[in-house]
Amino acid sequence: MPPTPAVPDGRRATLADVAAQAGVSVALVSIVMRGAKGASPATRERVLEAARAIGYRPDSRARMLRSNRTHLLGVQFEIQEPFHTDLVEHLYAAAESVGYQIALSAVAASRSERQAVESLLGDRCEALILLGPQAPAARLAELAALLPVVSVARRLRPPVPGVHVIRTADDEGARQAVDHLVSLGHRDIAHIDGGKAPGAADRRRGYRTAMNRHGLADRIRVLPGGLTAQDGATAADALLAAGARPSAVLAFNDACATGALSTLFRSRVSVPEEISVVGFDDSRLARLPHVDLTTMAQDIARMAELAVTRVTERLEASDTPTGQDIVAPHLVIRGTTTAATAG
Repeated sequence: MPPTPAVPDGRRATLADVAAQAGVSVALVSIVMRGAKGASPATRERVLEAARAIGYRPDSRARMLRSNRTHLLGVQFEIQEPFHTDLVEHLYAAAESVGYQIALSAVAASRSERQAVESLLGDRCEALILLGPQAPAARLAELAALLPVVSVARRLRPPVPGVHVIRTADDEGARQAVDHLVSLGHRDIAHIDGGKAPGAADRRRGYRTAMNRHGLADRIRVLPGGLTAQDGATAADALLAAGARPSAVLAFNDACATGALSTLFRSRVSVPEEISVVGFDDSRLARLPHVDLTTMAQDIARMAELAVTRVTERLEASDTPTGQDIVAPHLVIRGTTTAATAG
């Protein structure tokens, strides 16, 4: 007959609870849980069975804090950015594969980047992986003087000493998107801009470069936008109010694109028959069946792998130089683009 759990519902079991359940000392339970020598096979099995019976799980964070190293990689991310949530998922896998753990800290409307980072520093993270940071270069340099820092999805001009950059070739992605639309016969292609968001300047430049290359300089139209669906909806409202509609729109990111789609649908503008729409990121939002968004995919798995590799290289060999890794994007064609209509 299995022993009765010794821990009341709702409370996390401790070493002392396991010791009481097994009828041994806390020190002996600690020896068993650490896999150290000093416990007979029978005692070890009795302790492990007691732990299973009361649902005890070792507190890995506490164990790391008692050691000289935490093996924690701090990740700052934007809570409203779907691309960041996809990155976080891959960062977990990449970190675990090399024996590190991830500590998350979110940036939100009520929580600044500085607060998010200070929380990670308080957790004794050994390195920082900052997703789309908007902090000034001086702040990034200040952090890099304390511990290894990787910036993901933001170009740093000029480079910040001590900060390694992992980013997508955003300008090339925008050029590929315009090339795709031109190949479908589109000439009036508007761009909903990302404002001051990381990557926005490169995507804006890529759009302009591609339009010029296709002889469409006089058709260039850049609308103020941003990171969110609301930014995309507002930009699409302005576009429709202006009268002369483009036949295609390249949005700064997938969230912005879905906001634009919402406005177009609400205004009874058929997508893609009347206006084709392209996003950027290939976030899980773009892959939803009812969205089915044509988009420029960032290689999230590769970016996460590189981010973890670069910080752990510096943790294991402090003289590892910093620089940047640029990852190529690729076009994913779905249901929001089609051939331009004649006229």
